[in-house]
Amino acid sequence: MSGTSLDGIDAVLVDLSTPFPKILATHYQAYEDSLRDALLDLHHPKNDELHRMQCASRELAVLYAQATKDLLDKARVTPTQVRAIGCHGQTVRHRPDHGYTVQLGDAALLAELSGIAVVSDFRSRDIAAGGQGAPLVPAFHDCVLRHPSIHRVVVNVGGISNLTNLAPDQPVTGFDCGPGNLLMDAWIAVQRGERYDPAGSWAQSGKVIPALLARFLDEPFLHVVPPKSSGRDLFNMDWLQSKLQGDEAPVDVQATLLQLSSRAISDAINTFCGDAKEIYLCGGGAHNEALVESLRSALPKCVVQNTDVLGMGVDWMEAAAFAWLAQQRVHGIDIDLTTVTGARHPCALGAIYSA
Repeated sequence: MSGTSLDGIDAVLVDLSTPFPKILATHYQAYEDSLRDALLDLHHPKNDELHRMQCASRELAVLYAQATKDLLDKARVTPTQVRAIGCHGQTVRHRPDHGYTVQLGDAALLAELSGIAVVSDFRSRDIAAGGQGAPLVPAFHDCVLRHPSIHRVVVNVGGISNLTNLAPDQPVTGFDCGPGNLLMDAWIAVQRGERYDPAGSWAQSGKVIPALLARFLDEPFLHVVPPKSSGRDLFNMDWLQSKLQGDEAPVDVQATLLQLSSRAISDAINTFCGDAKEIYLCGGGAHNEALVESLRSALPKCVVQNTDVLGMGVDWMEAAAFAWLAQQRVHGIDIDLTTVTGARHPCALGAIYSA
C-alpha cells in the first residue's frame, strides 16, 4: 500500500488461512524526494504528463518489487510460497465524478520482477458499476473487525481520512470524511521543512483560529451525504491558500488544520454513525497524539482506541486489507460495497497479472 500521504510503501506478508488475518512480516520503504515530487506534480495537469506518468509507474513497480523482496527476505519466505501480491498502486487522480481513477504502479512489470502474480487496479470496476471507487477497505473491516453486539467505527487517518461504520445487524457503510494528514503535512513542509508534525506537537503549541476553521468547514464536500470520496484533487495547497487571509501565524494555521481533521472525522461520526460506542483508529494519523485527544474530546460518549488493541497494527491495516482483497479476487469472490461506494451491484475488484 502507498497512500495519499505519499511517504512510501507499506508491505505486509499475510497468512489468510484463518478467519483473522495473521501478519507474518512487515516492511516500510520510504520514497526518495525526487519520486515524491514527481508524484505530487502528476496531481496537476502539466506538459508531457502521459510520459512522466508512465515513467513514474515503472519506477514505482521497481520499488514495489524491491519492497516485496525485502519483506520476504525478512520472513525467510520464497516467492513460490506467496499466492499473490495485492497492490493498490499510487493514486495521482481520483475523479469518480468523471468516471475514472488513476493509480500508478506497472503491475505487469511488478509480476515480472517479483515472480509473483499481482492483483491491482482495484478501484476501476467499482467506478464502472456506478460507485465512488473508494474507500474499499470497509469490506475488510466488515469481515475481520465487526462485533455482533457493539457498534464500532473504524477510522483510517491517512492523507485523507475515511471511516467504516459497523452497526450490529446493519450492512456496512463507509466513506471519505475529508482531510486527514495531508494538509497538516503540506503546511509544516512549507513552513518548517519537515515531512510531518510528530505527535501533533507543533499544532498543539498554536491556537485555533475560529474564523479560519469556519472557512475550512464551509467546504461543500464535508456536507455531502455519502457515498463520497475525495483526495488531493480537492484538498491541496491551492485549496488551503484560498482560505487564508495572509496574516495568520503559521503555527496557528497548523493548529486549525488539526482541528479541521478532527472535525471532519467527528462530525461525520456524529452525523452518520448513530450511537457508535467504540472508535478504532489506524493509519499514520493514529500516531498524532494531539489529534487523538481532540477526537476523544469531540466524541465523549465513545471509547477511542487504536486498532492495535484488536490485533491489527495501525500502520499495516490498509496493506493487509489489499492482501485480503487480492485473495477475494483470486478466488473469484465479488465484493459488496453497494452501501459504501454506491456501486449498483457487487463486483470482482482488481485485475490479475500472472507471474
